[in-house]
Amino acid sequence: MKTLKCDLCEVTAQGKTFEEWMKNLHPHYMQAHPEVMSNPNGDMNKWITENKVRFDATPEGEIN
Repeated sequence: MKTLKCDLCEVTAQGKTFEEWMKNLHPHYMQAHPEVMSNPNGDMNKWITENKVRFDATPEGEIN
């Protein structure tokens, strides 16, 4: 299980896989950062790629 912080604040989410972590972080994003989720000019693929790299680089038991 990995624990990573939201890339915009200090809230954390856990997941065994990147997909599980993203699913667990989604409600937080919808509530705390709705402007990011609804930004038509945002690059969601870039954001996902950057967060996958961060997830993969985080050892289990550490918070990144």
